[in-house]
Amino acid sequence: MRILRDFKMPDFKFPKMKMEGIENIQEMQVNYDQIDKIKDKKSKKKFYEETHYKTVKEIFKRSIEKYKNNIYILERPQHDHKAKFEEFTYERFGNDVINLGTGLLKYLNLKNERIVIIGENTYYWYVSYFSILCGVGIAVPIDKELPNNEIENVIKRSHATAVIYSTKKKDSIEKIKDNLPMVKYFIQMNSKDGVQGRDVGIEHIIAEGKKLTDEGNTEYMDVEIDPEEFKFLIFTSGTTSQAKGVMLCHRNLAANVNAVSKYVKIYESDRFFSVLPLHHTYESSIGALLPFANGSSIAVCGGLRYIVPDMQESKPTAMLAVPLLVENLYKKINQSIEKSGKAGLVNSMIHVTNALKSVGIDIKRKVFKEIYDNLGGKIRIIVSAAAPIDKKIGKWVQDIGIEFLQGYGLTETAPIAALTPECDPRVGSVGLPVNCAEIKIHKPNENGEGEIWIKSETLMLGYYEDEEATKEVVHDGWFNSGDIGYMDKDGYVYVTGRSKNVIVTQNGKNIYPEEIELLLSKIPEISESMVYGKEVEGEKELIITAKVIPNYEEIEKLHGKDLDEEEIKKIIWNKIKEVNKSLTSYKAIKKLEIKHDEFEKTTTMKIKRYVELQKDKEKNK
Repeated sequence: MRILRDFKMPDFKFPKMKMEGIENIQEMQVNYDQIDKIKDKKSKKKFYEETHYKTVKEIFKRSIEKYKNNIYILERPQHDHKAKFEEFTYERFGNDVINLGTGLLKYLNLKNERIVIIGENTYYWYVSYFSILCGVGIAVPIDKELPNNEIENVIKRSHATAVIYSTKKKDSIEKIKDNLPMVKYFIQMNSKDGVQGRDVGIEHIIAEGKKLTDEGNTEYMDVEIDPEEFKFLIFTSGTTSQAKGVMLCHRNLAANVNAVSKYVKIYESDRFFSVLPLHHTYESSIGALLPFANGSSIAVCGGLRYIVPDMQESKPTAMLAVPLLVENLYKKINQSIEKSGKAGLVNSMIHVTNALKSVGIDIKRKVFKEIYDNLGGKIRIIVSAAAPIDKKIGKWVQDIGIEFLQGYGLTETAPIAALTPECDPRVGSVGLPVNCAEIKIHKPNENGEGEIWIKSETLMLGYYEDEEATKEVVHDGWFNSGDIGYMDKDGYVYVTGRSKNVIVTQNGKNIYPEEIELLLSKIPEISESMVYGKEVEGEKELIITAKVIPNYEEIEKLHGKDLDEEEIKKIIWNKIKEVNKSLTSYKAIKKLEIKHDEFEKTTTMKIKRYVELQKDKEKNK
C-alpha cells in the first residue's frame, strides 16, 4: 500500500541459531494415509464469510460486549522497557473510550470539533482514536516525526480546536502553542493534571467523564453515526499548500474490515504486532480496527530497536510490515544461520519441506522452529505493503512456513484496494481487488500495462478544501491512482511502475515532488525544475534528484557574467542546500542535474514527467 512516509530501521540482532530441528527431521512422523484427504482439501480455494459493518461505532459496540474479557492492548509501561507488558482488556478499553468521549463532549464541550492526535503508538493513542471516531467529532492523526513548523501547519489547516499529544511530544507542543490561538485544549496523554488554562491531562478528562457516565449520562453512546459523514482527516504529506488532506468517513474505515474478512481469517487468538505508525491508515485500520472487530489483541512495539525482544515476549501471530522491515528480518535471520554453518542444509530443507507441503504434509514449523522461536514462536502471517518488495524475500517467508501476504492501496482508498487471499497467494502480485472494490487498467499498452484505476467503498470523500484536486483524480467514481500496473487472467494485480507524481522510497516513504518544486521555484537562479527519484545501478534506494533549468539572466544579474557551467551548478546547489534545511531529512535533494533544453509539457503547461523520465532512462542505457 503506497501510504507510508517515514520508517527508520535501526540495527537489531538475533542470537546465533543452531538449527537443531533440521538435524532431527528424520525423527518426525508423517501420516501418509492422510495425504489424499489433505490434498483434496487443499486444492479447493476457500474464501471466508464476509462481514458487513457500516460504521466503526457498530464494531465498537459489538466488540466491547462480545469480547469484554479478552485482551485488546499489550504495552510496556512508559520509560521502562524492562517491565512486563501491561494488559488492557476490551472492557477496560471500552470504558476508557466511553469516558473519554463523554468528557470531551460534556466536560470540554468539544462536540463535532476537529481533534489532532500526535504521538508514538501507545494505549492512549488507540483510546483517543476510537473516542473521537465513535461520537465526538473528526479525528486528525499527525505524523510524530514532522518538524515543529509542519505540525503547526497541519493543526492550522485542519482547523483543529484540540490536540491530544504524547508526553514525548510535549516539548514540540510547547514550542508552537503560542502560534495556535484557535486551539482550545492541549491534552497530554498519561497525565492526570486538571485544567490549567488550555492544558489538561487525558486521565483527568476520563475521570470527569466517568463521573458523568456513573450518574447515568449516555449522551456519548447515544450519538448516531452517519456512515457517509466526514469523520477522519489524514494528510498525505507534510507542509506547504501542496500537501493533500484526505477526507474519510466511517463507511471507508468499516469497509476495510469487511474487505479483509473475505480473504484472510482472523481469530480471537490472533495477536497483531504493532510496529508501524498509527497515524497511517494502514496501521490505524488494518492494524487497529481489524483485530478489534475479531476480538484479537495488539502488542505495541516499544520502539524499532526492541522488535526482537518485544516479539519474543509478546508472541504475536500477525505483523503488518513495510518491505524494509521484512528485508531486515530476512537479512538478520540469514546472517545468524550463516554463522551456524548450516545455511546449505537450511536451503536443502526448504526444498524438501516445499515438496512435502505440495502433497499436503506441512512440517515447516517443526523444521524451522528456531526461526519461529526468535519471532516469538507463533507468527503465522506477515503482510507487506506500502512499497514493492523483492520476490525472493517474499518467497523465503513462505518457504519457512509463514503466510506472506501483500496488499495495495493508498491513503485515498483508506487504504485497502487489493489484497492477497490466503487461499491462493502469489508472490509478486499485490493480490486480488477486495470485494468492495473494482480495479481496471486504464488505457493499457501492448503489454497490458496502464494506470491503475480504482472504484471502491473505501474511496475517500475527496481532498480537504480542494475540489479541483479531487476532480483531477476521480472520474465518474473511478480514482486514478497514478500507479502503473497490469492484471493477469485471474484478476491478480501487479504494480510495475511508480506513481506518476509521488516518489515512493524503498521503505514506503511518500515524497510529493510538487512540494519541493514549489520551494525551488522561489529561487531566482532557477527557471524551472522537476524533482524525481533517480534509479542508480547498485543502489536499492531512489536518489532524490532535482533536474533544473537555470535562469541565466538572473544568475548574470546576481553573480556576474562569464560563469562556466560548474560555477553555475555550484551557485544553484548552494541555494538547494538552503531549501534542504527546511525539509524533512528524507525529502532532501541529494543530486542536481542541469538541463539545457525545455521540458516537454502538456497543453496546460504541466511537465510531462513520464516522458522526461523515459528520456533519462534512454540516455543512461
